[in-house]
Amino acid sequence: MKSPASSALVLALLMGSGGARAADETLEPCRIAGLKHEVLCGSVDRALDPARPEGARIAVHYAVVPAPARGKRGDPIFFFAGGPGQSAIALAPTFAATVARLAYRRDLVFVDQRGTGRSAPLACAEDDRAAEARRPIAERIDVARGIARLAACMQGLQKLPHGDLRHYTTTIAMADVEAVRAALGAERINLVGGSYGTRAVLEYLRQQPQRVRRAVIDGVAPPDMALAENLGLDTAAALQALIDGCGRDAACARRHPRLAAHWAALMKAPSSPAQVLDPASGRLTTVAFTPELVAAMVRGPLYAPALAAALPFAIDEAAAGRWQPLAGLATAAGGGARATRIAEGMHFSVICAEDAAASGGEPPPRPALAGVETLLAAYARPYRELCASWPRGAVPAEFRRIAPSPAPVLLLSGGLDPVTPPRHGQRVAEALGPQARHAVAPNAGHGLLNSGCGGDLLHGFVEAETDAQALSVDARCLARLPRPPAYVPPGLDAGDALTRPAGARP
Repeated sequence: MKSPASSALVLALLMGSGGARAADETLEPCRIAGLKHEVLCGSVDRALDPARPEGARIAVHYAVVPAPARGKRGDPIFFFAGGPGQSAIALAPTFAATVARLAYRRDLVFVDQRGTGRSAPLACAEDDRAAEARRPIAERIDVARGIARLAACMQGLQKLPHGDLRHYTTTIAMADVEAVRAALGAERINLVGGSYGTRAVLEYLRQQPQRVRRAVIDGVAPPDMALAENLGLDTAAALQALIDGCGRDAACARRHPRLAAHWAALMKAPSSPAQVLDPASGRLTTVAFTPELVAAMVRGPLYAPALAAALPFAIDEAAAGRWQPLAGLATAAGGGARATRIAEGMHFSVICAEDAAASGGEPPPRPALAGVETLLAAYARPYRELCASWPRGAVPAEFRRIAPSPAPVLLLSGGLDPVTPPRHGQRVAEALGPQARHAVAPNAGHGLLNSGCGGDLLHGFVEAETDAQALSVDARCLARLPRPPAYVPPGLDAGDALTRPAGARP
């Protein structure tokens, strides 16, 4: 990719700006951490409350990674981040690497959705994050304390000039994205979104169907999805599938013959205080492991099959009173990279407005897994308690309706995904009609674009000359993605039974 951007390129992009009206809407060379070359940055001036254009204004920031090809295409690729609450610009290096071939002939556009990144951010203060990271693990994972911290954060955010939390819904945010498209002068654009970003893509497609050339949505979160209610059932289904899969695998079954019974015992056990090494400080600390905490700790690893492969070992160890593997696994799944941080204020402003009153579609069959009610309660509690007082924006009725799409849409789902499983993608594909194609990777978790052939599918779908060619892209490679075998500690064979006595070091 060429850099620095030339003044001629800046001028060319501004020529079709569709009435960009303020100096802060011009593009200027800038740097994004993680990208080698200079890119272009700009912003559009927007009303905080669309019904009161004379009121408070915000700047919605965006970045453009220019295509280096001389004969580049005029349909850029817009990327929509997940969360909700992630900064699209912060994720630019990761996505640019995924679509490197497409980016040779197409500009990449990253819009920090209002409430994220530099666009009227609704994140708790960085010093709060740093202080939180220094606290003992027992305090960091305490649900009640976390809810209290977020409630205090909400009160602080409301004091900001842009702190009316009712104006951060997906519907308003996608009108911002349309303003960015108009400022760039692109007649049609390609949309790519993952997780919550799929909801954003669907809303932009609803608002501006004729502006969309192609859309790819990875890990489908429909506009009628009730996150808090769905999350417990979908996580339970994913954990049930993991336990059942272990039972069908000869080596896993020999090593973990009582996996289901051990999970059931953890869901019935009283609070179990135990010492574990705090992954952040390396110091021993005491944690009271309750069924609710155990339920919360398995969710993160289920997102990624490579981590979920260690859950049978961690569950068996926990049942024997050895909690370190589960504590370490849950922490590994959490992550803390700046690029993936969630702006909590934007997250709850979206979820409390859009998901609290959603129907969620047809709920999945309730799995026979022990502790389903515990899982449901563990995941719903933060949203239930915080949304009770969180300011809620208006959500138009048409937001939840998905109409047939005039543009081709590729939907991707991981068969082991605990948060956006294939059932969501399937019903959205049916609503989108004949221009939709739903592809499932049976052994993948949450997010396929960076798994196996996911990037190749995206490239073939966007690059195809005709809609028919795009919809006929060969997705059989997804079925060949293997499921990682169950984790075996070093020095043991796959078929060995766990023989260490309780209290021994894992």
